[in-house]
Amino acid sequence: MIRSVKNKSTYTILLLLCVIGFWLFDNFYTPDTYSVTSSGENRTEITDWYLPSSTTGEIVNHEHYSFSYNEPFEQAEWVAYMLKKEHLTYDDRKRPYFIEDPYVKTKSADWRNYKGSGYDRGHLCPAGDRRFSKQAYNETFYTSNISPQNRDFNAGVWNRLEQKIRQWAKKYDTIFIATGGVLEDGLPEIGDEDVAVPKYYYKIVARGDQNNLKVIAFLMPGKESSKPLQNFAVPVDQIEKMTGIDFFEKLPNDIEIKLESKVDTSDWKF
Repeated sequence: MIRSVKNKSTYTILLLLCVIGFWLFDNFYTPDTYSVTSSGENRTEITDWYLPSSTTGEIVNHEHYSFSYNEPFEQAEWVAYMLKKEHLTYDDRKRPYFIEDPYVKTKSADWRNYKGSGYDRGHLCPAGDRRFSKQAYNETFYTSNISPQNRDFNAGVWNRLEQKIRQWAKKYDTIFIATGGVLEDGLPEIGDEDVAVPKYYYKIVARGDQNNLKVIAFLMPGKESSKPLQNFAVPVDQIEKMTGIDFFEKLPNDIEIKLESKVDTSDWKF
């Protein structure tokens, strides 16, 4: 009888330890990293005055893109990167697994939040823009670089815009992109970690130096559309009001005000 009680106690303790172990693994385990800074690979540097402000202070700089993470929404409020003509290769890369970002202090959302949600794990910095090296490509599969997107939108008008940006990189040699979902209170959420589903997505594209900067911004509802891309062009000011982010904050005020208050598609080949 005493032995039976001891055995039951032992089994109970072991069961509790297993439950605690699985909980710790699920909540605190950080997977391996795709970033190998000791590889000697050249970084893709972002010109400093291109970078936006951060509403959270949680900025992470990977080798080939940077972002500002917004923990309450479990995704980046912006992802920024440079796209050069030389980046546009057709190298056949094996798609890696989506993994949590070990450089986000609060831990980026688990990919399983998207499972069965009906939403795509939409890249913000597209994997197609980072085929020029294995590390650059793999880095885009951190969950800090994805946002829930309607499947038709992701494969449709959003993809058309990404392809157009690649054409611009070929034509203009080097361009800057800042992109993300508009994060606001009251958004639908998916998964155990309550990943927000943005209603709108934006891209801000720029090229040139401070004295001859060309900027165009796009704001799109997160649903498919057959409208021309020009129809989604908006002033940068509009995106700033919706997001609370200050884009091109390091530019002289007079230049920033002039660039961000208007829509000018004439400087971009459609």
